Amino acid sequence: MKESPQIRIVIGSDHAGFSLKESLKHHLEKDGLSLLDVGTFNEDSVDYPDFAEKVARAICSGEGNLGIVLCGTGIGVSIAANKIKGIRAAVVYNDETASLARRHNNANVICFGGREASAEQAHAWTRIFLDATFEGGRHQRRIDKISALESPGTSGKS
Repeated sequence: MKESPQIRIVIGSDHAGFSLKESLKHHLEKDGLSLLDVGTFNEDSVDYPDFAEKVARAICSGEGNLGIVLCGTGIGVSIAANKIKGIRAAVVYNDETASLARRHNNANVICFGGREASAEQAHAWTRIFLDATFEGGRHQRRIDKISALESPGTSGKS
């Protein structure tokens, strides 16, 4: 396990991701990780952008270092989270995407589909993500271009 004890994961989901969120929380807490759960707290229907925003804003404010957000497919929450300046949310669906999200894209939020991944898969992919390290180099140039897109009037071109 490479992560430092200062890592705090913010986790949230809509109703479709609730069951997977609860299972994933159990696994990660057994791993000794610090978690902040921003909801939802049951399977009643809610709107996924609300929870993607809560996770993203908690990361931006420093309440957590990394985020996990879940909906039915992971797609909706990734789109919503990526609207928040400073967030790089990636849908993860196998070992390679879990690793590359961190190594190449320096993602700070990973997204899962509650209807698409098992608890074991989500746990394994989260561990791979946490154990990966951003490689910098040519990837930093690309991250800088993504960040430039967040500012009005810039294209990210160099």
